[in-house]
Amino acid sequence: MSTLELTQENLNQTIESNDVVLVDFWAEWCGPCKQFGPVFEEASEKHENVVFGKVDTEDQQQLAAAAGISSIPTLMAFREQTLVFAQPGALNGEQLDQVIDAVKALDMDEVREQIAQAEAEAKAKAEDGEAPAPGQA
Repeated sequence: MSTLELTQENLNQTIESNDVVLVDFWAEWCGPCKQFGPVFEEASEKHENVVFGKVDTEDQQQLAAAAGISSIPTLMAFREQTLVFAQPGALNGEQLDQVIDAVKALDMDEVREQIAQAEAEAKAKAEDGEAPAPGQA
């Protein structure tokens, strides 16, 4: 399967309609993005049960901002509509395969439990008047 062009209009629907979605945030002027592009495309041919999408950060600036993209390329992986991986930087083929295998191997019941626990702890701290830790709400 080749990669999909993802936009503000189709990103959520793509994530909601597929079990595993990898998203490459990139730009035409970005050297590391050009290096990673063929690796991402090759992986899309090997992993038919994974949806591979690309977001052009120049064309989709609002989407990139909403996703918190501050460095490109950035790879995000979603499993069962949950963001489970986000990392800037170009990967080689072996590294990308490792990420894909790890995402597929996740116990999503355990992941959801960890998310619920972290949210409960953050809520309890907020109710106690404590400021949330950086990166937590």
